[in-house]
Amino acid sequence: MPRVLSDVDRQKIDTSDDTHFYESPRFVTHADDAFTTRLTTVYESEMTPGDRVFDAMSSWVSFLPDISPGYVVAHGLNEAELEANDCLDEYFLQDFNSNQTLPLEEDSFDVVCCALSVQYLQYPGDVFSEFGRALTADGAAIVSFTNRMFPTKAIRAWRTRSMDERAALVEEYFKAGGFGATERIIDQPGTDPFYAVIGRQPPE
Repeated sequence: MPRVLSDVDRQKIDTSDDTHFYESPRFVTHADDAFTTRLTTVYESEMTPGDRVFDAMSSWVSFLPDISPGYVVAHGLNEAELEANDCLDEYFLQDFNSNQTLPLEEDSFDVVCCALSVQYLQYPGDVFSEFGRALTADGAAIVSFTNRMFPTKAIRAWRTRSMDERAALVEEYFKAGGFGATERIIDQPGTDPFYAVIGRQPPE
């Protein structure tokens, strides 16, 4: 596995256990409505009815389009938030900074989503490799972010970079995870800047 981040890069201001930080639910979207609407359109362009979707680092809302997905599994750190998410068929709790191995079958999802959370990953190469393992051939992973964050929990590599540099960093994560081509989408639909990086699995 290529080393994406140094020990200094992955440092956080708040070094306490992430599960404690997220133990109280936060029923907010962490971005403005224009951002979330734009994200739904990106998802819609990448999904087809019946797709199996894994929503990583999710919460009480997944921003999925109304396309009748086949099955939606989410991951998060707060059970109350995930229980309130009516898009989900199933969910599980896991701290990706402590355990990067996902309890998902190989080639079991068509799309992986990771919205507004990538800035907290301390071992992104391993996590993105797991995203790729869970995806089918030709599957896509969509990672979106804006300039908001919990600064004490975001890694140093993220805090010290510009928005474009953060997009380049996510592209490095995809490369480390074994993905092929990536696509970068940048927009300003409202107050919050919209950034998304889409990584695609090479066809068989």
